[in-house]
Amino acid sequence: MVQYIFRRLLLMIPTFLGSTVLVFTILQLAPGGPIEQIMLNLQMGGALGTGGGGLDSDGGMTLPPKALKELERFYGFDKPIYQRYLSWLGVWPREIKHRDFTIPKNNKHIEKRVGKKDGQIWKVDIKVVGGEKLKVFEKNGDISSDWKAKVEDITTQGDLDAVVFQTEFSGILTGNLGKSYTFLEPVTDVMKPRFKISLFFGLTGILLSYLVCIPLGIKKALSHGSVFDFVSSALIFIAYSIPGWALGGVLLVIFGGGSFFDVFPLGGFRSPTEIWDTLSPIQKVFDQIHHMILPIIAWTITSFATMTVLMKNSLLENLSQDYVRTAFAKGLKEKRVIWLHAMRNSLIPIASGIGHILGVVIAGSYFIERMFNIDGFGRMAFEAILSRDYPITLGFLVIVVAIRLLGNLISDITLAAVDPRIRFK
Repeated sequence: MVQYIFRRLLLMIPTFLGSTVLVFTILQLAPGGPIEQIMLNLQMGGALGTGGGGLDSDGGMTLPPKALKELERFYGFDKPIYQRYLSWLGVWPREIKHRDFTIPKNNKHIEKRVGKKDGQIWKVDIKVVGGEKLKVFEKNGDISSDWKAKVEDITTQGDLDAVVFQTEFSGILTGNLGKSYTFLEPVTDVMKPRFKISLFFGLTGILLSYLVCIPLGIKKALSHGSVFDFVSSALIFIAYSIPGWALGGVLLVIFGGGSFFDVFPLGGFRSPTEIWDTLSPIQKVFDQIHHMILPIIAWTITSFATMTVLMKNSLLENLSQDYVRTAFAKGLKEKRVIWLHAMRNSLIPIASGIGHILGVVIAGSYFIERMFNIDGFGRMAFEAILSRDYPITLGFLVIVVAIRLLGNLISDITLAAVDPRIRFK
């Protein structure tokens, strides 16, 4: 088992790299990126008589070449796509803290202010060596370990347009998912509170589904063909046919203070902060439960129906097998046959699907989160895709892929624990 887990963990590496390479390439090459959106906003602003920049032939606003260059540098589009991916991964140094400057023709040396260090103005000496190659020296004459410089263009007058910069390894391998284009905050800071919300709803939904669906499926199998089985099956199939977000809307209309009953709040993860901070610990628990009942119902309704039917059909199938009839023929009691023989094999389909359910549920549901005004993980990812916020989109991908891969491993381990015939080597 240990060797199998180790091999599966190693297999996660190429799987993760393959999925991230594919999504990263699509995001980077797809039209309508952040720079295109800025240009479009400027053109629309120019048509309305607002915005900044210069005017094009159609009367819209355009960015000056220098500003466009800064934007490409900020978003990393001045680098080849493979370098952008390796920098995002954390195995290629990323350029930061750029300082533009110009070296006049025939000059071999220039002094450049790059910031402050230890409360003092920090200046470096930049020298031209080997034609267009630049080296950066500290004021004491040593080669700078903090700053590097390169020539970006040569003007028609022969001047060197150059930039001095620092480098750092800051990718996902270092725990840095980048900085959000929309929120202007580290991606981890943006995702953390939203992931906790989806994790809370997801794990709660999974727990309730297993606690209710497994006993319900067993009851339906043991009373197959009865009135209870017929009525519960009808309700289950009705629930299965209703999308979660649609059910959420109906629940809000009926119980959310609409035309019928004012029982539950219209949305939100909990009460507003100014109210939440005044509540006692017990009141906070009840407030949280009060806010989560309707979203949980909408969140788990489909998986609830699926798991119940799966449990029932699996148990019915095993009850018809030869080993069950043999157990009865040997004189074993019905409860022993059902619970010690048929039940364990019936749990195999349930155990094998744990990883899939875990990945889907924890990733969140945009429609349900939007319906109940919950600022969760799924809603964040959807809005990031619309706004071309690549760091958040890729950060979401990293989390979801990791959860799915770990979920599949959990499924295998659970399956081996349930099915004695399976032995991983």
